[in-house]
Amino acid sequence: MVPTLPAGLCPERRYRPFSAFLRERFGGRVRRIALDGGFTCPNVDGTVTTGGCTFCDNDSFSPNRRIRLRGIAAQVERSIAILGRRFKAERFLAYFQAGTNTHGPVEKLRRLYDEALADPRVVGLVVATRPDALPGPVIDLLAEYARRTFVGVEVGLQSAHDRSLAWMNRGHDVACFLDAVGRCAGRGLDLSAHVILGLPGESRDDMLATADFLAALPIHGVKIHNLHVVRDTPLAGQYERGEVPMLERAEYVGVVCDFVERLPASFVLHRLTGDAPPEHLLTPAWCLDKAGLLRDISVELRRRESWQGKNVEAAAGSRTTGRRPLPMVSG
Repeated sequence: MVPTLPAGLCPERRYRPFSAFLRERFGGRVRRIALDGGFTCPNVDGTVTTGGCTFCDNDSFSPNRRIRLRGIAAQVERSIAILGRRFKAERFLAYFQAGTNTHGPVEKLRRLYDEALADPRVVGLVVATRPDALPGPVIDLLAEYARRTFVGVEVGLQSAHDRSLAWMNRGHDVACFLDAVGRCAGRGLDLSAHVILGLPGESRDDMLATADFLAALPIHGVKIHNLHVVRDTPLAGQYERGEVPMLERAEYVGVVCDFVERLPASFVLHRLTGDAPPEHLLTPAWCLDKAGLLRDISVELRRRESWQGKNVEAAAGSRTTGRRPLPMVSG
């Protein structure tokens, strides 16, 4: 007997993918265009610390860091031309992806965001950022845009455990993330959190604790990455010295299904795997098979007779803008 899935879940996938959300929200096909506003990061430029996160190499994360273009308008035009031909899309979201895309004066942010939104084919704005780069005036600016267009804000958390954040040199703690989410909630912003599964020292229970933590927050989505090693990063050196084990493919499929089961069915899953271009990726090779991994995840959910949200355990009462759960800090 086929179970009755919660409203909004894709029957074939058994979760709520970002592509389905975009069709619901905009009534048709919409694609993100990755833009590089030339932003650095407070974890690199000394605002918070230097050295960056142990896993980070922006050239591997963002295509526009590998293809240098001078202006936002030129990047928009180029990306629309490519994606329009490839996916037959006619509407797009301006996705400021590389670096920390709220790390700068409000005047600079407004200029870049306005330039991206000037093209009538761009129907919304998405910014990737850190919780320690969302001061009040920046949130006010984003809320101003949200009153007239779609605004997504992707906030990097990575783990609900402070010991893991310290290991990866994040430069902030879980309490900082909670504070940022609390100040963004109720401002018309579509909030999502970035997390990494497979961090060294984290057990399955630790990873699922992060899912429970997120399930209790006033956010709208999650972007899930598997830990993968990019060349020329601190993590690459740790891996080559045998200090950091990697999850096997089957292990990852299992834990990501466990994770998804504990997220509310209302959450949008922006992605379920992470990778890098082959010339940048050191390991694991299996993460390059994105289509196969997504298929395996859906197959595993069907095998379990399960779906996104089946095992949500977080208290529903804490999912309000007025009440925020305490951070889950591990020693």
